[in-house]
Amino acid sequence: MSSMSTAAVIDMTPKHVPADVPVRHMAFNFDAGRVDDRFYLQAELASAYFEALSIFLTYGEDLVIDTARHHQQFLTDPKLRQRVSSLIGQEAVHSRVHNEWNEVLAQHRFPVAFYRYLADKVFEYGFKQLPDRMQLSMMAGIEHFTAVLAEFMMKHEENFFESDDEQQRALWMWHMLEESEHKDIAYDVYQTLSGSYPLRIAGFIIAAVTIIVLVPFAGSLIPVIRKPSNVLSLTYWRDVKRSAGLLFGSKDGVYGSTIRHVLDYLRPDFHPNDHDTTAYLEYYKKRLLDPETGLLAPYFVREFVPPLRA
Repeated sequence: MSSMSTAAVIDMTPKHVPADVPVRHMAFNFDAGRVDDRFYLQAELASAYFEALSIFLTYGEDLVIDTARHHQQFLTDPKLRQRVSSLIGQEAVHSRVHNEWNEVLAQHRFPVAFYRYLADKVFEYGFKQLPDRMQLSMMAGIEHFTAVLAEFMMKHEENFFESDDEQQRALWMWHMLEESEHKDIAYDVYQTLSGSYPLRIAGFIIAAVTIIVLVPFAGSLIPVIRKPSNVLSLTYWRDVKRSAGLLFGSKDGVYGSTIRHVLDYLRPDFHPNDHDTTAYLEYYKKRLLDPETGLLAPYFVREFVPPLRA
């Protein structure tokens, strides 16, 4: 990435009191024999969306890491620089762990290698060729969508327990916790170093097309790639109808029921912490991280908070 003009280095007062964000190291040691390909509410196509998301999000996370690391040098606020280090650390662990999970999916005939090939081309010759400021805007936009998804999942905890696949459950619950923990960091960096409303919306649009259009399209192909006879199966087409509702239904759909939250990003004075998830975070830290009863206890290795440097 090219250097950013010093004229853009303008720190703005944050709208909230920032909290420390820990970087947690996890060891899931996924068992390929325990994979449930209908993990999400026993729906094949809806579950395929999350598996496609797992494959593609590693590229999105790597883009966030590279963008955050590049722009960190232009920040003058030590606390925000520290929080960017936390963002980079959490996303790096996410990328590593999801790549481990994706290797397991490949053993179950998920098109991991093919989708990685496509994603590599899209990111290398597309997103990574965009100007630095657009990549910064994309980073904020991507983090908005993961924050929306995280909040939805935290509010619908029961959706994780329709399956006996404990490792996949732990994977997604851990990921959702941390996406909500760091949901404001990328946005604060963007507002500090740019703050352009039109550019923010442009990054939002790119993120929206990627996450709400391209990833679902890729997910929709997975059941047919894995089992071509699904095309002729009435049972599968009934699953398609149900899955569409689970993802895009206005009542309980992942994105259909959160559309107001998604579009709230268009408000000129929007901030991620306008949607307060403090109580959910406290609940889930106890639910997941308690050393004796936490769902993540079997997989937790260690955690640390990056040091604050002047």
